[in-house]
Amino acid sequence: MPMVQTPIDAAIGDGSSGGRRPTLVAAPVGASPELSARPRRRTFTAQDKLRILAETDRAAETGGIGAVLRREGIYSSALTDWRRLRDAGALGALTPAKRGPTAARANPLTAEVALLQRDVAHLTRSLARAEAIIAVQKKLADLLGIPLTPSGDGP
Repeated sequence: MPMVQTPIDAAIGDGSSGGRRPTLVAAPVGASPELSARPRRRTFTAQDKLRILAETDRAAETGGIGAVLRREGIYSSALTDWRRLRDAGALGALTPAKRGPTAARANPLTAEVALLQRDVAHLTRSLARAEAIIAVQKKLADLLGIPLTPSGDGP
């Protein structure tokens, strides 16, 4: 264990005649690699919830509900919610719900819009190339002195 001097001992100095010894302070222990950076919330399956409810119903006569709650690590309010859902017949409601904002439903036209946008981009590039070719042809015809006739006025 490395020795670290406290600020008081550093001010007094190691060779003080006060008879005090430097205080040893343990170096900070590194974080355990087994611990996650962010704790995860516990979730219970519907079977676990029904099992715990059955155990607490059996333990109600002997007064052991608190022991079951401590062993499972849950609060009595969770037990009350689970009982209410069970009594309402909402077995599906006992499954853990995903927390957070609801995901937006995918628009069925999104794929079609993306395809059309790709087609428009391709056609825009093709039009730009065609206009560049026509401009070059006009300049070449002007340089060579070839008169250009409109496409509808053929001989």
